[in-house]
Amino acid sequence: MHGPRGLMARVLDVVLVVGGAVAASQVRFEDLTESHFDAAFIAFAAAFVLVLFPAFGVYQSWRGRSMLRLTGQISLAWLVVQGCGLALMFALHRTDLISRLWFAYWTGTTGGALIVSRLAAHTVLARIRYAGLNLRKVAIVGSGAHSALVLRKLEASPASGFRACAIFNVRPEAGVAKTAVPVFDDLGAFGAHVRDEGMQELWLTLPLSEESTILRVVDEFRDDLVNIRYMPDVSSVALFDSSMTDLIGVPAINLAASPLSHHAMLKKEVFDRVFAAIALILLTPLLIAIAFAVKCTSRGPVLFMQKRKGADGRVFKIYKFRTMRVHSEEKGVVKQATRNDARITRVGAFLRRTSLDELPQFFNVLRGEMSVVGPRPHAIEHDELYQKIVSGYIHRYRIKPGITGWAQVNGYRGETDRIEKMQGRVEYDLYYLRNWSFALDMRIVLATIRKGLVHQNAY
Repeated sequence: MHGPRGLMARVLDVVLVVGGAVAASQVRFEDLTESHFDAAFIAFAAAFVLVLFPAFGVYQSWRGRSMLRLTGQISLAWLVVQGCGLALMFALHRTDLISRLWFAYWTGTTGGALIVSRLAAHTVLARIRYAGLNLRKVAIVGSGAHSALVLRKLEASPASGFRACAIFNVRPEAGVAKTAVPVFDDLGAFGAHVRDEGMQELWLTLPLSEESTILRVVDEFRDDLVNIRYMPDVSSVALFDSSMTDLIGVPAINLAASPLSHHAMLKKEVFDRVFAAIALILLTPLLIAIAFAVKCTSRGPVLFMQKRKGADGRVFKIYKFRTMRVHSEEKGVVKQATRNDARITRVGAFLRRTSLDELPQFFNVLRGEMSVVGPRPHAIEHDELYQKIVSGYIHRYRIKPGITGWAQVNGYRGETDRIEKMQGRVEYDLYYLRNWSFALDMRIVLATIRKGLVHQNAY
């Protein structure tokens, strides 16, 4: 978002940051003269907003893109801004001037205001576009199911501001789905219509094999100021929703690679470290109490450590509170816990049922070996078994494993005594990989807290 609109958005964000701080002060202290906050902190936050929000894509055009994803982007960006502000205040030895309750009110109030302002602007723009204003006319080049899919999505998303106004059917003999949009078989006539109607967008919905057609179309519009976008049909060969990346300065389409971009991975990494650090600080009394209970009720170490696979198959040691009596197992064999398992201690049964035994894994997150949200890691012996018989199993390790995950909050916890259970878990994990967003991570975290602590399959 550039120009006056971009400038207005930045000014509004700064106003919301300052206004949120003042509002939080009035709620916390009632009398502004008694406020315990540092104006420098607010100034730092406003400056960080101007510097960091563009890096998170907050000011880009979100025409035709998910508002849920935008909400996640703003939430993450604002939390990072507040984290940077706190770090700077700590470095300046001025954190003692800050009321923690005021800071919490400020963070929540301003975060909500930033989200609401975007949603309000989106709603207004959606109504304008529904009314036929602020539109971008789109010409589609292609044929077959992929072109029909793009056309259906366009027609189903009038609020995006895109309107299909012409179609060039590159395979006249195959016909085209019934539509009110003008269809052309001749490239010259199609080009003339696009110019006469002043269309701004040209979308090529062609398979990878149609290189000659792509070159013909690009050559036809080489002297026109029209945005030409290529939407390749790679559904038959792509494992995940294909994305574009840059390798050694050459654009590449990901067919079987991590579905998260480097930028997305960086944002997830920042969130993981901040969340884990805060969680460990807040949970320290509980961690000490659990460690004491484990140590006093059964012989053996407090922590159970086992080798697991992380991102890209790298092996690490996962930490858990020990829930079983010390025992020996046959080499190369890991027996899963079963209902009424005699190896589980009384304290261990409670920890497993409430998932409190997983809390030490926040240390794995701090070490960069795990994520807060992601596919749950399994014992290496189980990996070697299931990757041979469960379709797509190995692709769970294209990102870091998580303390909780989409499969777990959808009921796939505990023992996987049947192949069908593991296949179901893998399908949920792959869905998470294809549809990752910061908002989805937040949804999983909240679902874990709300209903994931106790589950009938956790034993």
